[in-house]
Amino acid sequence: MSAIAAVVFDLDGVLVDTDHIWHEVREGLARERGGRWTERSEADMSGMSSLEWSRYLHDVVGLPGSPQELNDEVVRRMLARYGEEPPFIDGARETVTTLADRFRLAVASSSNRGLIESVLAAGGIATHFDAWVSSEEVPRGKPAPDVFLEAACRLGVDPTNCAAIEDSTKGLRAAHAAGMRVVAIPNRRYPPAVESVELADAVVGSLADLSAEVVAG
Repeated sequence: MSAIAAVVFDLDGVLVDTDHIWHEVREGLARERGGRWTERSEADMSGMSSLEWSRYLHDVVGLPGSPQELNDEVVRRMLARYGEEPPFIDGARETVTTLADRFRLAVASSSNRGLIESVLAAGGIATHFDAWVSSEEVPRGKPAPDVFLEAACRLGVDPTNCAAIEDSTKGLRAAHAAGMRVVAIPNRRYPPAVESVELADAVVGSLADLSAEVVAG
């Protein structure tokens, strides 16, 4: 087994409890503007890059305005919901601080880069991360491995020497496809598919259980 030199965190659902906010914001916008929102809409958009989900809102949900305008409005509403204190998951900042003493850290997220930067800065943990990558910066969103591979590239660490921390079906599949050691913290609001959890090298119940020993395997 490769020695783990870096940890790559997902953001939404791992460090901050925001998946339901994404759902509420996009569904709210769709219903305000007369879109064709269905039970599948949010599941379809899960893991998509901002370029992908804004096109989905335009092409599939049928919202007026350009995909870029829809993207900008969703991000504006997300930032307003976060306010001055994003909803960090219990133990998130402490876990990041502890692991930063032993590993290099990065974020690989489907969130827009501006949202990632806002969350890390508000939590006072931005300096612990050597890189953060939004899937809007790579060709494909999750479950493609692109965002994880780009994070490893920016760290200068081989993907096999990275551990990825994920909570969702598409995120777990993406991290596994990148060849990283995968640690699953299954999302309690939106539980990942059993077969995606089975791809993980380790499964823990919460960030409190994410020790350096678990990360390193």
